[in-house]
Amino acid sequence: MSSRTLNLPEALSDYVRDVAAREPPILAKLRAETQGVQYSMMQITPEQGALMRLLIELTAARRTLEVGVYTGYSSLAVALALPPDGRIVACDVNEEWTGIARRYWREAGVEGKIDLRLGPAVATLDRLLAAGEAGGFDFAFIDADKPNYERYYERCLELVRSGGLIAIDNVLWGGSVAEPTDTSAMTEAIRALNRKLRDDDRVSLALVPIGDGLTLARKR
Repeated sequence: MSSRTLNLPEALSDYVRDVAAREPPILAKLRAETQGVQYSMMQITPEQGALMRLLIELTAARRTLEVGVYTGYSSLAVALALPPDGRIVACDVNEEWTGIARRYWREAGVEGKIDLRLGPAVATLDRLLAAGEAGGFDFAFIDADKPNYERYYERCLELVRSGGLIAIDNVLWGGSVAEPTDTSAMTEAIRALNRKLRDDDRVSLALVPIGDGLTLARKR
């Protein structure tokens, strides 16, 4: 939704990336290629990728979920931060975009860490639950179709362990969530999830105004 942190001036955004993002060359290369792909604004920012890599290290995550892969920037960022035996179950429906992701995973030497499952993510998550995987994941990242955000959140909350972390992207939606006149389905879906999270005592919560807004929910 945004190529830089919402409302952060370009010069300051560039400064943040210069002093703090520590973007690996392979991620910078992928980001540059994605600029020529349809809906390139869906890619997360370098500073958000840096935050996610740090969160993986802080939580000592080994098993993670990703709902929404696009061209693979976020999954590659996480994979680079995971230990050698770390694994990601990555959910998406688009073979073309994830084909780009696979190419970069391979080039970075992390393809073996990522289990890409093509198909509706709700069904994939339900299969994981049916297979007894509840509580088996340390971290989940949700960045897919907004009308299903609540369904993704509920399933990820079951799948992550107590103390595990769920990160949810685009929760500010370009500022539209604060515009009462915007009643589009996607905006309303994000508003509904934001309200739900505000009142959800199953998690500890922080909304970080980075990129297009990133909510961090730690399962209690």
